[in-house]
Amino acid sequence: MKPFLETIAVENTIHAFAFEMPFFEFKWHYHPEFELTLIVKGNGMRLVGDSYLPFQAGDLVLLGSGIPHTWESDANSHETVVAVVIQFSEDFIANFMNSEAFYKIKKLLQTSIRGLFFPNPLSMNIEYQMMTIASEKGVKQITALLNILNDLAYQNHESLASAFYSPKNSKENETRINTVFNYIKQNAASTILLEQAAESVHLTTGAFCKFFKRMTGKTFSDYVNEIRIGNACNLIAHTDKTISQIAIESGFENQTYFNRVFLKKKNCTPKQFRMQLN
Repeated sequence: MKPFLETIAVENTIHAFAFEMPFFEFKWHYHPEFELTLIVKGNGMRLVGDSYLPFQAGDLVLLGSGIPHTWESDANSHETVVAVVIQFSEDFIANFMNSEAFYKIKKLLQTSIRGLFFPNPLSMNIEYQMMTIASEKGVKQITALLNILNDLAYQNHESLASAFYSPKNSKENETRINTVFNYIKQNAASTILLEQAAESVHLTTGAFCKFFKRMTGKTFSDYVNEIRIGNACNLIAHTDKTISQIAIESGFENQTYFNRVFLKKKNCTPKQFRMQLN
């Protein structure tokens, strides 16, 4: 799964838009611009760096420059998806950051290099504010963006990509790690072999384990479990399947091991997770 460089045609200082489509297509990409994305309607899985988590309507994420990301939803869903996106360049926002008045915004943007998730955006009337930015031009648009960034600077937020994650610019490393990610994504529900993953990028298992840990900050098995638990959370949230069914369909050999990994990753059991959603 190779992230591609997305070139954004910015006619003004800010590129802001809302869109509706049948589903969010898997589009693993990155760009030098900052991006603030609000999911107005839809659910699925969100990938930011080495973070792989479910999302739903109200999902609000601020992305720093260069971090690979995508939102993906079920292509067979009968409901459309809606999102609002605001993108702005480092050069543009740097014009304001030398002032002490923008210190909190500057810190927020620096932290966004790992991607930031805001768990309670509704308290900000965020959809209205972002739609205002998408509909305004010139000074009004700039003022509206600075206001929303200032509001976000005082909101609780969670970093998405791990502290160890660092996108590598080496073409060889990029090709290798995305080959592995693609292998994991395609085989998460079935058997995943360390030897096969290593072979796919022409490395010995020992060299592969060191390479994967250096690139992601995680062991190969731990990352595979994160992908599988993310898929399991999606099934728990959006189906009536039993926990044992979900364990098998997510790629776990048995429910006991699934429960143990789920508890470690989510600090609750699968049943407790389902109850929290009701």
